[in-house]
Amino acid sequence: LQEFGTIAVGGATIVFDGNGVLVDQAASQWKKNIVHLSLPMGIYMEVFRWGNYIDMTINMRPLAGGQDGSCGNFNNDPNDDTTQAIFDRIGARIAPGELLMRNRATMAISPQQVTMLQQQCAEGSTQRLEANQKCAADLFQDATEVQVEACAFDYCFGMNEHALQTAKTYITSEERKKLGMA
Repeated sequence: LQEFGTIAVGGATIVFDGNGVLVDQAASQWKKNIVHLSLPMGIYMEVFRWGNYIDMTINMRPLAGGQDGSCGNFNNDPNDDTTQAIFDRIGARIAPGELLMRNRATMAISPQQVTMLQQQCAEGSTQRLEANQKCAADLFQDATEVQVEACAFDYCFGMNEHALQTAKTYITSEERKKLGMA
């Protein structure tokens, strides 16, 4: 959706507007662009579209047989829903046969994230060595350098809910204007 409005598609209702409770208050300075999805099986999602990333909330009932993923395993124990625990259970990336969407999103890493990695999770550090080792085991053998760096960023900073905000401190004033952050 490019403009605010509502559509119905195959049993789902999709609303695009500026109404919703933010996942991360750090984003409150920007205009809200929120996609609300009411899906079958009582699944409700909100996707907060920002200039260079998204935030998302998913509300649903537990699935028969259980589930596990980036949001945790639905067992009401937040201690095993850390980024590290999830990576340990399911890996750094979802296997192709288990993707929810038809196509895998392109992995990318911004120049600001690269700078943050170099300064706060430097090559040769224990944390970066662990990240590289974990990513090498979890990614596909033909993973590109960008995919490995994006995975390392997730590994090093995934537990930091404000990692993207921190990365944005490395943004230039020209990039800030382009993203409507001036």
